[in-house]
Amino acid sequence: MTSFLFAAAAFVLVMVALGLYRVLRGPAEADRMMAAQLLGSGGVAVLLLAAVASELPFVDVALMLALLAAFASVAFVRNASGSKGAPPEATDRQ
Repeated sequence: MTSFLFAAAAFVLVMVALGLYRVLRGPAEADRMMAAQLLGSGGVAVLLLAAVASELPFVDVALMLALLAAFASVAFVRNASGSKGAPPEATDRQ
């Protein structure tokens, strides 16, 4: 079972490495952000699989990485919208 978990972690790590290419070469900013989210999610998955397989305390690190990935996506959306916290303008839809 341990070797299966390490193999699964290695597979996810390879997929995350492929996603890194999209972060560096993404055609649009949204593509890069989605790939960055893949890095965060994949990193959490690798850490959790390694924690279960080796019984080392990687769970706290995985939770911190998940939190940082969420903050990164919020920062990207705020930067991409250009609002910087200002409320959206009212639209006339009547």
